[in-house]
Amino acid sequence: MALADPTRRVILARVAERPLSVGEVADHLPTMTRPNVSQHLRVLREAGLVAVESVGTKRIYSARPDALQDLRTELDGFWNQALANFSRRIDERKQNGDSDDRDDQGGG
Repeated sequence: MALADPTRRVILARVAERPLSVGEVADHLPTMTRPNVSQHLRVLREAGLVAVESVGTKRIYSARPDALQDLRTELDGFWNQALANFSRRIDERKQNGDSDDRDDQGGG
């Protein structure tokens, strides 16, 4: 997954603020070379998260809001399912009379 790498998340955040060239992105990441930044941008582009436009000799990268919305929708689905499972588990424990009172265990 393209966003598994923290550097790519930083890069995506930068180009989501405003369109940037490879050099401008690299300026925000002083420990990275431009070729490394280009590789990360390529991964993001191939994942459909950024768009690239040639302007003269520069390639300008920008976030694709539609792709970000699709990602947000997918992540919301995972989050909602996790919350529903958590809620179901709590309800099951209540019905079974289970308690997780830390005070009853001498911890408090």
